[in-house]
Amino acid sequence: MITLLIALIAATAAAPFLVRTLGRPAFGLLALVPAAGFFWLVYHFTAGTFRNGGEILATYPWMPGIHLNIEFRLDAFAGLFGLIILGVGALVLLYCWGYFDSNPRRLSIFAAELTMFAAVMYGLVISDNILMMYIFWEITSVLSFLLVSYYGERASSRRAATQALLVTTFGGLAMLVGIILFGTQTNVWKFSEIPGLTNLESIPGITAAVMLILLGALTKSAQAPFHFWLPGAMAAPTPVSAYLHSAAMVKAGVYVVGRLAPDFSSISVWHVVVLPAGVFTMLLGGWMALKQRDLKLILAYGTVSQLGFMTAVVGIGSREATMAGLALVFAHSLFKAALFMIVGAIDHASGTRDIRELSGLGRKEPLVGVLATLAAASMAGIPPLWGFVAKEAVLETTLHEELLVGMPRDVLLVGFVAGSILTMSYSLYFLWGAFARKQPQDLSIELVDGTSPAVASMKPIGFLQWAPPALLVLLTIVFGLVPKPLSAIFNQYLHVRFPQGEHQDLALWHGITVPLALSAVIIATGAVIFWQRELLKKTQFERPALGDADDLWDNMLRVLRQASLRLTASTQRGSLTINLAVIFGVLLVVPLAALVLGQTTDTHMKLWDNPWQGMTVLVMVSCAVAATIIRNRLSMVILVGLTGYGSAVIFAFHGAPDLALTQVLVETLVMVVFMLVLRKLPTEVDVRDADNRLRAWLAVGTGFSVVVVAIAAMSARIAEPISRFMPDLAYDIGHGRNTVNVLLVDLRAADTLGEISVLVIAATGVASLIYRTESFTRDSRRPTLSTHRPRWLAAGVEGEKAQNRSIMVDVVTRLLFPAMVLLSAYFFFSGHNAPGGGFAGGLVMGLALTLRYIAGGREELEEALPVDPSKLLGAGLLLSGLAAVIPMFFGYPPLTSGYIEPVLPLIGTVTIPSALLFDAGVYTIVVGTTMHTLTSLGAQIDREEDERKERARDRARALQQKNENRRRAREASKAAKAATPTKTPVPATNAEEAK
Repeated sequence: MITLLIALIAATAAAPFLVRTLGRPAFGLLALVPAAGFFWLVYHFTAGTFRNGGEILATYPWMPGIHLNIEFRLDAFAGLFGLIILGVGALVLLYCWGYFDSNPRRLSIFAAELTMFAAVMYGLVISDNILMMYIFWEITSVLSFLLVSYYGERASSRRAATQALLVTTFGGLAMLVGIILFGTQTNVWKFSEIPGLTNLESIPGITAAVMLILLGALTKSAQAPFHFWLPGAMAAPTPVSAYLHSAAMVKAGVYVVGRLAPDFSSISVWHVVVLPAGVFTMLLGGWMALKQRDLKLILAYGTVSQLGFMTAVVGIGSREATMAGLALVFAHSLFKAALFMIVGAIDHASGTRDIRELSGLGRKEPLVGVLATLAAASMAGIPPLWGFVAKEAVLETTLHEELLVGMPRDVLLVGFVAGSILTMSYSLYFLWGAFARKQPQDLSIELVDGTSPAVASMKPIGFLQWAPPALLVLLTIVFGLVPKPLSAIFNQYLHVRFPQGEHQDLALWHGITVPLALSAVIIATGAVIFWQRELLKKTQFERPALGDADDLWDNMLRVLRQASLRLTASTQRGSLTINLAVIFGVLLVVPLAALVLGQTTDTHMKLWDNPWQGMTVLVMVSCAVAATIIRNRLSMVILVGLTGYGSAVIFAFHGAPDLALTQVLVETLVMVVFMLVLRKLPTEVDVRDADNRLRAWLAVGTGFSVVVVAIAAMSARIAEPISRFMPDLAYDIGHGRNTVNVLLVDLRAADTLGEISVLVIAATGVASLIYRTESFTRDSRRPTLSTHRPRWLAAGVEGEKAQNRSIMVDVVTRLLFPAMVLLSAYFFFSGHNAPGGGFAGGLVMGLALTLRYIAGGREELEEALPVDPSKLLGAGLLLSGLAAVIPMFFGYPPLTSGYIEPVLPLIGTVTIPSALLFDAGVYTIVVGTTMHTLTSLGAQIDREEDERKERARDRARALQQKNENRRRAREASKAAKAATPTKTPVPATNAEEAK
């Protein structure tokens, strides 16, 4: 079970490389992985693995305190949905081979996302831990967003992707609250433990928990009024629609309802929510399908209708209803995935999905027409197809359902019959719209011999475009004629889940029964409605009579956007001073108010342990006060930095050299970063217009509040601090004597993993702010030694920069850099038992690189470490992530540390903990963050400054050249005038000549 999950993840990782290397045939290779998983599940079903409650378990303790153990369970119910996920997934990947014509770069990412979706859906159905299931649940929403936005340049795709993400994530967050509420009230966090609960209705808060969980399930399965996101998601490529939005993702909600219905159906609110929502969605989707002109939208609204049908049936919660619901789920996966693939082939070959532009396609492509007819007939419930068997089972179950007595059962049956009539109608409407030869009044174009231009000029539909749907249609026929194999598979779950109930297996023929008569009424009435579709159009409003959910969603977003803008405008005034004043004001008022209104405690604080601490604090206070008086920015930074160094001295006096070392290194690096930023600001601070009195009072109050709260917190301790046990825990569990470093990389490594992830995000954000729309990636290479070195450093500089460089700084940098690199390595390797560690070592290496940059500029930094900082950050996260995951392969919780003690020649026994790998990731990330800061705040700003100066010089040279050209032109004009002989004037002889 876990091997299959890992294989799917590995296929996801390999997908981009395979597609870029092999092209579209790589989809065929990727399809082999889910296909192998499908046949593996078939083997277990045929071998009877799941009979009598058989299941496959895999448990990895992780965070038992918060119920986040990694627990997987493959039982018959999960295996049934796994068959759909893996089987249809393999066919859709194979279909992609024939669907896509070219191989753009984004196709490789698409292949990885589609394969990852199969892995995540498989992980969702095998998760026994409910919180783990929720993690997979939310990942499906993210992947759906990425797949729907495949054509990201289209506004419609971006809107559809965002809509699907927001709706399903909203439901997912509600589900999370419901899961936590349910778990805290029942102390049950696994699906396998829910059947053991009794008297569910008497559990406090169970109604709210059920409602919230159902909200997540109903939004994911596109139940009204949250149905509108599914038709919008048809902006995605057809393989996405065939897989996510018909066979896999939308079935996640049905899966959760089916899992919980046998137990939660005893809660009164369950049927009140599930059954009306399902029936209404079935009717609404079927009615809306008859109004569409796009083939994919007809199928999309049909999917909405069928999802309502399935949700209502499995939501009943009885044995026979679950059997009928599972049959319906399998039938829908077979015929709807096939129909979507056929529509994709039509669109691919003809260039249109508009039924007003399609005529004569049935004669042009008879094979595809036959496949579509069989799939649509199964959707409509025509015998002897599997869809008919499933619909017969639903009608039979509803007629005799013991959990629904009287009016609820009758209303539900009427709803199912009415919805099935609409299904019959839109099935015929789909076939007519896609394949029939239409009359001119039904089309928006002119016909040529009964064939539309799009059909006449269409390309042949390839083998890989009709073979996958053909296989699904074949299964629809086979299981319709011989339904007992699937019925036996369903019973492997039902016999265990409902051991006491009598049952009836699925069959094609049950004799002359009421459900058979209802099926005849459904088929005949649906055909009449399609026949009188022109009359039906008169009852269909241009705008929905009950309102447009899509428009309602847009209006709701617009209102929320306006409200957020007004709230932001009132709280975020665009003034850093006001924002900080609000933050410090809250920090001043709220904690002091809590202390005054709450229970007071005795305070007992010593002023200092020794006079040196008092002297250090006096220096820190003096620096802080001086920083408020002085006006030079650089001096301010230095004074504030001295307060940080004073904190390091305090740490050292308290016997924490590791913290003191880290504080010194961090403070030094922060001062360098401040200097890089401040060099572009004015030297002096202008505070002539500032009201310093208000700021002073705010500063005094905030400082007072923080000190009082700190004193109260430390005095309120009534239990023995856990810190006393940390040294022993660090040595016994983490095999290290440096408690601080062992805490970072072992005992609290999960916190560190989150913190370094935030550090990576922050470093990337800083670089993106500086580079703006430019790319900040660069090519990496190995450092090389230059044979010609005109100066002490690696980067030779000529001209003005060479004159500005100091030979003393070059020499000092040349001497200090190797020593700092060695010191960095020493801190890294000794940090587990002595002051140091990956963080301290990375900071020392970062300071060494900073020294090289200060001495030689960006050219010197490039020579010192010619590696893309982004790759360093990614490599660091990968190393730390491997340290978290590798223990799981040996049956241990994540981040579990081990160690070896090899004996080295001349050295002796050396202890090497596995946490060293995690520490290497921290080291690499710190170095990468420093490089990102230096290349963005330093090198990039230098480059922009150099470019600005070069442009100014170019303008000056151009102006000078222009002036020179003008001067030369004037001189040439003067020379020409001087060379021209002067004519002697002739006196006029008469008035006319003179005139």
